[in-house]
Amino acid sequence: MNTAKRAAQLLSTQNIRSLFDSVEAFLFDCDGVIWKGDKLIDGVSQTLDWLRSKGKKLVFVTNNSLKSRIQYAKKFHSLGISVAEDEIFSSSFAAAMYLKVNNFPQEKKVYVIGGEGILEELQLAGYTGLGGPEDGEKRVELKPNSLFEHDKSVGAVVVGIDPRINYYKLQYGTLCIRENPGCLFIATNRDAVGHMTDLQEWPGAGSMVAAMCGSTEREPIVVGKPSTFMMDFLLQKFHINTSKMCMVGDRLDTDILFGQNAGCKTLLVLSGVTTQTTLRDPSNSVQPDYYTSQVSDLLHLLGP
Repeated sequence: MNTAKRAAQLLSTQNIRSLFDSVEAFLFDCDGVIWKGDKLIDGVSQTLDWLRSKGKKLVFVTNNSLKSRIQYAKKFHSLGISVAEDEIFSSSFAAAMYLKVNNFPQEKKVYVIGGEGILEELQLAGYTGLGGPEDGEKRVELKPNSLFEHDKSVGAVVVGIDPRINYYKLQYGTLCIRENPGCLFIATNRDAVGHMTDLQEWPGAGSMVAAMCGSTEREPIVVGKPSTFMMDFLLQKFHINTSKMCMVGDRLDTDILFGQNAGCKTLLVLSGVTTQTTLRDPSNSVQPDYYTSQVSDLLHLLGP
């Protein structure tokens, strides 16, 4: 899809009504849009409540695979926002669903370079996951006549954001992909950085995926944004035409591209990783329909 289009419009009192009235469902990214780390961005809670009161459907589509949908629902609740599990579409869920829709054999195992969220979603889908956080404590021994063993029944390696990435995990995943016949290489996403804390950005899943690409000389199947794989499940759930959806995100190369690839309207918020300078840079070919400072501008411009 051609993303080179007219420059994004600043959201204003002149154009917000036409956007608002044409949208039935707002799709929100989470990191840098709803929160930064464990800190809620100002005005988000009131804005979401107001959107619901106006009859808008709310969906949360996140590339962060550290948590499962159940764990994300708990995080929303802890921040004072009521969100149902089935309103959350995470890349951890997408990884498990990719295996399911492609009839991945139940007897095959899945090695995880990533967080508990992927392991939990795999278990809920009926698969056996290996690795994850517990392998963060394991170390390799680089000495003569020492053979690194791996499970030959692993049929897929899923790579996501992993704050406990180490050489052990990289070797385990590499051996599975290179030596186990037909082993799938799945990436939750390729985000370069993310707001793991409220004050600064940290290396994203893209850095872990890149390490595995380097050692395996393979390219992964990407199930998170900007891939529209998650949109297939979203459409099954809500039965709303994508032209009546608006994707709200802070990243041009994932959130906005995801919305455009799916045929949604798009709104970039500048509360996360993208600055107005980046948006206006001549080298940037991804232009959202609209941009604004943060999610609460929706409420401030239209009023309660």
